[in-house]
Amino acid sequence: MTDRKTYDVAVIGAGVFGAWIAYYLAKSGSSVALLDAYGPANSRASSGGESRIIRMGYGADDIYTRWSLRALPRWKEIFAQAGRPELFQPTGVLWIAHDKYPYAMDTLTALQNHKIPHERLSLMGLRKHYPQISFDDNAWGILEPESGVLMARRAVQTVVEESQKIGVQYRAAAALAPRGEGRVTSLMTSHGETISAGAFVYACGPWLAKLFPDLLGQRIFVSRQEIVFFGVPQGENLFRQEALPTWLYLQDEFYGMPDLENRGLKVADDHHGAPVDPDTQSRVASVAAVASAREFVARRFPALKNAPVVETRVCQYENTSNGDFLIDQHPDFQNVWLVGGGSGHGFKHGPSVGEYVEGRVTESTSAENKIEPRFSLSTKQTTQGRKIH
Repeated sequence: MTDRKTYDVAVIGAGVFGAWIAYYLAKSGSSVALLDAYGPANSRASSGGESRIIRMGYGADDIYTRWSLRALPRWKEIFAQAGRPELFQPTGVLWIAHDKYPYAMDTLTALQNHKIPHERLSLMGLRKHYPQISFDDNAWGILEPESGVLMARRAVQTVVEESQKIGVQYRAAAALAPRGEGRVTSLMTSHGETISAGAFVYACGPWLAKLFPDLLGQRIFVSRQEIVFFGVPQGENLFRQEALPTWLYLQDEFYGMPDLENRGLKVADDHHGAPVDPDTQSRVASVAAVASAREFVARRFPALKNAPVVETRVCQYENTSNGDFLIDQHPDFQNVWLVGGGSGHGFKHGPSVGEYVEGRVTESTSAENKIEPRFSLSTKQTTQGRKIH
């Protein structure tokens, strides 16, 4: 089957990056086809699941602070436009650091420089405001009161729905990689359909390495990440968002969220897990992951020491060698773009990525679309050394 229409741009992948890229391309006047093999924010995707943090702090990596600051109002705008304001939950975000932890000190400086609302909390302040958390004697904190949680799966699906309202054509289809070199005029789907376009954007997260194994197979690192929800005691309010913000325990490399939508306390291990295939990895949490989360909870949330596990989820991170995004042209195809390396910190940046890619593809010269060398393919190595988180 052949699609007789030729689009300005075909976007492959309807996760958070692909959805926002399609949206901004359509807003700029481009005709856009958006394809996804399993559906927007599906359970195999890095954009799947119920919730993601949006925070402004990024240590010394100022570009991500600026992109987060730019993204949050755009998330709110599209949610309001769709009549879904609840898809952003203003829980606040609490950074828990120790001593003069460099990442936290740099985050504090960035928040000050950008005049982002925040509060520095002493150990006494932490213990006063958050008695449900056990803090070490050298702990201190930073609270971002206006940051919070994006309801991930529904947020991406909302962006796709709003994109369709302004002309984006969504297709449930698995796209194949282009062949040859030079300029691509069309691509084939796994069902034999031909999609013709002037440019092609592959924003397919953990599938980038599978579609472009020679180029990205050793430059995109897909890891298994397991999340555990612990049930809170009956009638207990200390774990609801009114009393507990979203939190990041830097020393332990765990993060989590309050009892949103009555799902329980979300606990996630931020250490990178084992390499996985997004198509076939088991989505059943391992005994070891649950045990690790329980040990953390027993130390840091002692009231939940014996709490039942009420839900688990398994997703994946999809990182470049250091955690910077990949946004660049394919070296063999002048009109093919590669966009990825977003998880586990990229979700929040969806609107900023969409604007940036739209500018690159349409060759906009606006200041917001100035080329960022950090995102180039040439900076991506074959050995993982995480620096951005």
